[in-house]
Amino acid sequence: MSILSSIDLGTNTCLMLVCEGLPGKTGFRVIEDLATVVRLGQGVDLHRRFQPEAMQRTLSCLKHYSERLRAVGGDPTQTIAVATSGSRDAQNSPEFFETVEKQTGFRFQRISGDEEARYTHLGGLLDGMQPHLTTVIDIGGGSTEFKTSSGGMSVDMGSVRYTERYLKNNPVTDEEFWNCQQAIDSAILHSQLPRWRESLHEDNRLCAVAGTATTLAGWFLELEKFDAEKIDGLVLSRGDIHRQVEELKWRSIQERRSLAGIEEGRADVLLAGALILWRSMELLNFNQVIISTRGLRYGVLQMRRSNSE
Repeated sequence: MSILSSIDLGTNTCLMLVCEGLPGKTGFRVIEDLATVVRLGQGVDLHRRFQPEAMQRTLSCLKHYSERLRAVGGDPTQTIAVATSGSRDAQNSPEFFETVEKQTGFRFQRISGDEEARYTHLGGLLDGMQPHLTTVIDIGGGSTEFKTSSGGMSVDMGSVRYTERYLKNNPVTDEEFWNCQQAIDSAILHSQLPRWRESLHEDNRLCAVAGTATTLAGWFLELEKFDAEKIDGLVLSRGDIHRQVEELKWRSIQERRSLAGIEEGRADVLLAGALILWRSMELLNFNQVIISTRGLRYGVLQMRRSNSE
């Protein structure tokens, strides 16, 4: 069976999935599922350009991924590699991805927010979830996607973007916290999300993917190391997320790092991500959220299956 691979390069994290077979098919087996905090979007919201140190971190990660992929018989040139919000905003992204292709073999496609939402919904669903009754929320570093099988949208609010804009002190001040919450509320309420939410079935459930959600789940479970089997399917209430927001608010970044389940590369931006999740649940009337470790990297491979059938 052939080796298939995909990469999801976001504003904060770079993920690579390597597998035999396609997700959802008999015989599907994950060989590698790697995640590295690279913070490629560092400073992009302010400067609209990738910064040299961020590009170096990301290139080093991708060189490592290329080596890992070749070691198990994969081909970097055949990898479905997609880049999201930060890469859409950075003016120098074409030059950067040209360098990446030359040095790693990975050829990246910058996808739109709508494409990101569609692929994330496809890939984020866990076994037994009904696509037409599930909304997937993907809180990224630069944007947040909301998607159901019938539609959805992307909003330019993300954990890195809003940390850089609003949460500058350590620990954050009350004024910074409230300014960030107000910005999130405004972004949600002044979008089409409330009207879109009203169109959904009353039994529609929220499923959260990506690093903010899985980190909050790992912290809730007090996991010493990442465990997808324990995280997948975990149900957290709106109150659970609110309590986590309140604790993150008064803790310093150093204190957050000491908590089980929170890795160093997420500690500084986790409050903004948790705020986005809590306010989304509050304003869009979702009482619970189901956590999934899957997402975009699964969705782009499943889309390849659909296109080839």
